[in-house]
Amino acid sequence: MTTPYPYSLSIAPMMDWTDRHYRYFMRQLTRRTLLYTEMITTGAILHGDKARHLDFSELEHPLALQLGGDDPKALAECAIIAETWGYDEVNLNVGCPSDRVQNGNFGACLMAQPELVRDCVQAMRESTTLPITVKHRIGIDTLDSYEDMAHFVEVVAAARPAKFTVHARIAWLKGLSPKENRTVPPLRYNDIYRLKQNFPELMIELNGGVVTLADVQQHLTQVDAVMLGRAAYQNPYLFAGVDGQMYGDTCEVRSRHEVVLAMLPYIDAMLEKGVYLSSVSRHMLHLFAGQPGAKAWKRHISENAHKAGADTGVLLDALAKVPEHVQYARGKLSSDVYSPA
Repeated sequence: MTTPYPYSLSIAPMMDWTDRHYRYFMRQLTRRTLLYTEMITTGAILHGDKARHLDFSELEHPLALQLGGDDPKALAECAIIAETWGYDEVNLNVGCPSDRVQNGNFGACLMAQPELVRDCVQAMRESTTLPITVKHRIGIDTLDSYEDMAHFVEVVAAARPAKFTVHARIAWLKGLSPKENRTVPPLRYNDIYRLKQNFPELMIELNGGVVTLADVQQHLTQVDAVMLGRAAYQNPYLFAGVDGQMYGDTCEVRSRHEVVLAMLPYIDAMLEKGVYLSSVSRHMLHLFAGQPGAKAWKRHISENAHKAGADTGVLLDALAKVPEHVQYARGKLSSDVYSPA
């Protein structure tokens, strides 16, 4: 495929899910997959607590900041901040269908304003050396034909974004909830394949309904990159070994037990900063998905991680309920110091 864009696999930005704790957890499984923040509005960055919204660990690279907004000037200012903060990419959200996002005139409703999206991308590109990318749907409401999407892409492409990530469902802005918009509209992969065929010079990434690495490999015969969403959260161990399969890396693949142990220094550091155990452990509940002991693992963490004073002992006790438990003496990793950003 064309273009030197380096990431053929990514994990989608997902509200309430892809926070810094989830991203650090996923870095125990893959170092090469591109990760995204949750969507952050320009207002939250420009007028809110920047550190709370933007801080991350150096281990999280490569990492893209996803922005929500419709003002080219504000987006450009945020792109400058993203570069200063050390992000690897800036992505514009043109796919979220929630009422709150629509009321702010950003997200999926911007597909009806391709010239504005073009101007937003252009403003960001002129303000930073970071790659600027766009994540959008194949359509919205009455703008639901392939021709409508192709027109949107053609207009926005004039600003030369580094990548178009296309969710293979339209967004029904009236009549469906955000949750329903992730499942009810039918998947139309052929429209994305056709988009790549008609715009071979553009980097096209496919998103939506991808659940296995076999799916990924099949789509990569038609497009440049693939993004996984819910499957990456609900079956995180799917990513163990992808660095070798996708990029030829020879690093050793960690077992699920080793992933838990590798997280303990980080969790200890977060606890010292006042973060609750449940804020981190909730992202680890599906680590043993489909394995013997998975229910006991999830139940023990769910029942105990939220309690006052809960620490990594909760995870060790939960791990002991999973077959083939790797024995671990408390303090074993005390020399493995985590250095937070």
